[in-house]
Amino acid sequence: MARTPAGTPDHPKGAERFNEDRASLTLRGSDQPDIEAGIAAIRDTLKTLKPRPGVYRMCDARGDVLYVGKARALKNRVANYVQVDRLSNRLKRMVSQTRSMTIVTTNSEAEALLLEAQLIKRFRPPYNVLLRDDKSFPFILLRADHAFPRIMKHRGARKAKGSYYGPFASAGSVNTTINALQKLFLLRSCTDSFFSRRDRPCLLYQIKRCSAPCVGRIDETGYAELVRQAKDFLGGKSSNVQRELEAQMGKAAEDLDFERAAMLRDRLRAATFIQGSQAINAGALQNADVFAIAAKGGQYGIQAFFIRGGQNWGHRAFFPTHTDGLDEAAVLTSFLAQFYEEVPPARTVLVDRELPEGDLLAEALGELAGGKVEIAQGQRGDRRRLVEQASRNAVEALDRRLVESGTKAKINRDLAEFLELAEPPERIEVYDNSHIQGAQALGAMIVAGPEGFVKGQYRKWNIKRAQTNDDFGMMREVFQRRFARAAEEDPDRDSGMWPDLVLIDGGKGQMTAARETLEEMGIEDVPLIAIAKGPHHGREGREVFHFPDGREKTLPVNSPLLFHLQNLRDEVHRYAIGAHRAKRSRAITASPLDEIPGIGPARKRALLLHFGTAGKVRAAALDDLKRAPGVSAAVAQTVYDFYHPGG
Repeated sequence: MARTPAGTPDHPKGAERFNEDRASLTLRGSDQPDIEAGIAAIRDTLKTLKPRPGVYRMCDARGDVLYVGKARALKNRVANYVQVDRLSNRLKRMVSQTRSMTIVTTNSEAEALLLEAQLIKRFRPPYNVLLRDDKSFPFILLRADHAFPRIMKHRGARKAKGSYYGPFASAGSVNTTINALQKLFLLRSCTDSFFSRRDRPCLLYQIKRCSAPCVGRIDETGYAELVRQAKDFLGGKSSNVQRELEAQMGKAAEDLDFERAAMLRDRLRAATFIQGSQAINAGALQNADVFAIAAKGGQYGIQAFFIRGGQNWGHRAFFPTHTDGLDEAAVLTSFLAQFYEEVPPARTVLVDRELPEGDLLAEALGELAGGKVEIAQGQRGDRRRLVEQASRNAVEALDRRLVESGTKAKINRDLAEFLELAEPPERIEVYDNSHIQGAQALGAMIVAGPEGFVKGQYRKWNIKRAQTNDDFGMMREVFQRRFARAAEEDPDRDSGMWPDLVLIDGGKGQMTAARETLEEMGIEDVPLIAIAKGPHHGREGREVFHFPDGREKTLPVNSPLLFHLQNLRDEVHRYAIGAHRAKRSRAITASPLDEIPGIGPARKRALLLHFGTAGKVRAAALDDLKRAPGVSAAVAQTVYDFYHPGG
């Protein structure tokens, strides 16, 4: 199959940048074809149209999609474009570029609305409002294809058999919830292959975040009860689960089973943490999404809250593009249609204003949800409070967006977008190994934050277990030591010392070694990216970025983001090389006398000055050692005994 060039609009990753560049030229008026030619193309299409619902695409001379629209009656809607005097300047520019139209009829206007959102997402036309942050949202998946179901984070198509809970606003919010759920219900998070190979409990059992069904520490019936409680908790019955745990804890205390009572107490604390850590109080709402929009300086910010099972599952701000000439209600309507193209709708959608096509949108979302969806403004009680809170957050998020226009903030946003992160990383860890044919091998880690390098948190490890020249084995050892300690010292990840992103200086092999090592430790929620030089290992900026799923990406050679990532890679390389050189220098200048306990630099220097070499010190008699200047009888005895044990 032929591959679509990355610079064309049909390429899934190149379309947005291609169309944004084209739109900027268009809106500046630098490309103004004859408007009469556009009107003629539209009139040709009108001859075959009927007043039926459907979707239309307006295309330019190259066949690139300029705009996707939907209509209850296609003939009436498209006819509006030939009435030039009634069009805004923006639409006049669009018509002037139009050379053909593509029409798709549908059974209803609601179906047309859903198709419109799909096509906008696919073609990203320059005259449509675009949801720029369209990465998939994370879910919690409780698998149902194993006797001991696994709890895990999930993105993408929901093909696996099991129960899905979400969406969560970010990877951080879903990771925090899963960590608390593991402490609360002791469900396994390891892969099936890792599960089948165990003959003793892993680290998660030791830190009381797994019940170790892999080695029979809990039977199938007991584990099924934990799964049932987890489903109840995630499904909105958290109060029932807490009452069960309280009753079990009380009974364990009465039976003087204090160890079990303490374990149940810790599980109750985890439940309280999930509910008490919510910055947004859902009140009486069980399942709802809350949206509010703010406008300033020609830009729009939309704040979203996600509430499921009466619990807050996070919030996120969105900043749609291509919004010139549109009011807030129109932007919010278009945003919602695209947002729910992949995310399952909640039964209640609260908005901060009346939408021009609210009833139609509710009908379309109902088709997606398989039931009635209510779109309401939230005018009283908990609903009003949540909408007002979303409105405040939308204004604040947009203000931050406008202020954070500096280079670092923009690069961090571009970094998150390019590496498909839910949000810009606060802590980036970069890893590299250094050795000469396996000698003096060490691993190095540097840390970078939003404001630059955090040199006080740089670390290095002397390689102890990996074999000579085994770069992959060295990477495994470094990751085992780094993350085993992190899991032991900060299992709740609340100290800020866990990375939001891990960069590895290397290619597919290093990526595989790191990924498999973390999976074996039960850690699957740390984003990993490997950065390798291009196929010829040149310095022309052809770095290749390897993802855990095998995908590869590149950046333009003049990209500021590429320079930033190269700087991170070069910093860890500099630190690793420097640490390796220091270690090698110490080895070169090391003396056999260094191994003698209790002998400091001054005594070593005195012995070497008197005897000339370490070999002569080793061969010296006890009386000769005592005669050395600056060497006491006790030191002479220590040196002699070290070289003549039992003598």
